[in-house]
Amino acid sequence: MQKSVYEDYKYSMQDTGRVYVGCKYTFAELLEEEEILFKFRMLVERYILPEADLEDSLETHLYYLTPESFLVKLYTQMKAKVKINVIEEKQRKSWFGIGTKRAKAWKARRKGGAAEENVRRPGKKQYVTKQLTVEQLVRIPPEEKEKRGMVVQELSVSKLALAGL
Repeated sequence: MQKSVYEDYKYSMQDTGRVYVGCKYTFAELLEEEEILFKFRMLVERYILPEADLEDSLETHLYYLTPESFLVKLYTQMKAKVKINVIEEKQRKSWFGIGTKRAKAWKARRKGGAAEENVRRPGKKQYVTKQLTVEQLVRIPPEEKEKRGMVVQELSVSKLALAGL
């Protein structure tokens, strides 16, 4: 039997102010990866691992993190932000940037008729990328995250906050 390895969203990047880590890493892989900042790996080993399993991915760890956990305070001190993808309904717009509902109401008023206020056609569903703090993410219950089709993509941490810990 051949085992396929999922390598998307397993990355580590840095810029002048932040460290970005893909959320498909398991904690065991995070600790072994040499490209990830040493201070971040040390914080994972000392503070996060006692409350998580080595085989958990960073994505599932952040997805099911509870608001009363000590780790939320740790992520707050690290000024952590999470990039997520959410399925949302795209609003339909006309060519002139006016929403179709408003445009129909304006045309109806212009012709002297009553506007149809209850007409609403469903838009296209698409994935939208958003950036949340960890506090905002943990306030959303897991059932709501599943209902909205939320996928955790990336964790970013401030280098200055890491140096202070």
